[in-house]
Amino acid sequence: MSYAMGSLIAVVIGAALDLLLGDPQTAWHPICLVGYLIAFVEKVTRKLFPKTKTGERAAGVLCAILVVTISTTIPAVILYAAYTANFWLGVLADAVLCYFVLAAKTLKKESMNVGHALETEGLEAGRKAVSRIVGRDTQNLTKTGVIKAAVETVAENYADGVAAPLLFLILAGGAGGFFYKSINTMDSMLGYKNEKYMNFGWFPAHLDDIANFIPARLAALFLILSAPLCGCDGKMAWKIFRRDRYKHASPNSAQTEAAAAGALHVQLAGDAWYFGELHKKPFIGDDIRPIEVSDIAKINRMMYTAAALALLVFGMVKAVLIWVI
Repeated sequence: MSYAMGSLIAVVIGAALDLLLGDPQTAWHPICLVGYLIAFVEKVTRKLFPKTKTGERAAGVLCAILVVTISTTIPAVILYAAYTANFWLGVLADAVLCYFVLAAKTLKKESMNVGHALETEGLEAGRKAVSRIVGRDTQNLTKTGVIKAAVETVAENYADGVAAPLLFLILAGGAGGFFYKSINTMDSMLGYKNEKYMNFGWFPAHLDDIANFIPARLAALFLILSAPLCGCDGKMAWKIFRRDRYKHASPNSAQTEAAAAGALHVQLAGDAWYFGELHKKPFIGDDIRPIEVSDIAKINRMMYTAAALALLVFGMVKAVLIWVI
């Protein structure tokens, strides 16, 4: 069998492993290693260029090129060696790499912990639980704010933690997945709009926008299709998606949030505090009803269903291409 067929089998196995086992919590996780690589390369490249706007942007470009190249080449070499030695050894290695790139079960587990903490231990426990999965300040969030943060996180991270990795995995196996995750991880570490990263993180942030442009929109469409299958409103999901999908500083982040808000008949986003500073943000969706703890479970059901649809559609397209070519 061909490498293309092997990588398709591997993606299915990797997705199944993710749903069964979740993401392993260890400092030696490959994505954590990518994070260490980013931190190291950042220090090196900053020293090579002057501390001017142009110099910092040049350093950021070099940092991104080095990180993406190293993060993609290592798994590609591993897979080449494994597939060369034995086809099924290659599939096994590919499946493990795919597993490390996906994060559906962990996203569900962490967000559901927020709802459980709110209902069993109260608001302070809910704030603590949600602080594990969001970047905003959580110490002053109301119960509604905590629930909104959890729902928004599932909707947004489904795109870059599940749907986008699936697309890159289908396109290029485990190496493709690490190509994407290196870009996405750089954005989460270097893409801040503050004094330290405004220039250095300019290119990594724009690279992430480019990498997510198509996946984010496909993710939103799969979320819309999943809505009626999960007892939610698919028509409203489409309406709010069309209306509110650009109500975010990023061209991609509001795509899935808008679909989720419409499907659930709730209003998401709005002003938020980050590192003690208030950030003014528009609302996404209509305030048809108050958001409830049960909405965390609903968005997770939609996320799982959308992920299954994405895997099915991407896989079928690849299988047809393999057969035709």
